Amino acid sequence: LLVGSFLNVLILRLPKAMQAEWEQECQALLQPSKQEQEPLAPALAAIAWPASHCPTCLTPLNAWHNIPVISYVFLRGQCAFCSIKISPQYPLVELLTGALGLLVAWQLGPGIAALLALVLVYALVALTFIDLEHKLLPDSLTLPLLWLGLVANRLGFFTSLHAALWGDVAGYLSLWLIYWGFRLVTGRHGMGYGDFKLLAALGAWLGWQALPIIVMVSAVAGIVVALALRMR
Repeated sequence: LLVGSFLNVLILRLPKAMQAEWEQECQALLQPSKQEQEPLAPALAAIAWPASHCPTCLTPLNAWHNIPVISYVFLRGQCAFCSIKISPQYPLVELLTGALGLLVAWQLGPGIAALLALVLVYALVALTFIDLEHKLLPDSLTLPLLWLGLVANRLGFFTSLHAALWGDVAGYLSLWLIYWGFRLVTGRHGMGYGDFKLLAALGAWLGWQALPIIVMVSAVAGIVVALALRMR
């Protein structure tokens, strides 16, 4: 639940930090003379600061306002200061992260493999909600996930290094070929490059053999989510 609380911060602040970084880069290109006075700030530096606060009234939150799930229930889903409604996404992410963490621990038992799998699951939770809201899969999450998957399987935890390496390659190239085929036929973008990197990362964790079922499940999930959003 505590990790889920941190993931809420990551989901909220990382896209904003990326946007600010892109704007700084554009300003640096348009006004090179100002670059000397205003150095670029890395996107990840904005995640830990400032301290948790209400996004509407900007009042800093007390420690008891940040207890996962419990604070949301006691505050009845409202800010303690301005009474604005708090998004139910906050307790949802915390409960989902806790439930998935429990499932991983139950399946793998105590050990390094479970800790590595938890990192994978936590990263996927963050990527899911960032993608749902902003249509982004940040490199700062997908690329470390890719390399960690290769390292984990070099140590022999989930699949062979051979399967992981080809899973990485096949995951990236399969969607890359689909992307360019779709673009050549229609002239439109069908997906982003983040999708290539995420599937490559999953291939690095689970091996090339897992890619067909991953693609099938994700396609079905995407259709269900798209229909639900359209109906809403």
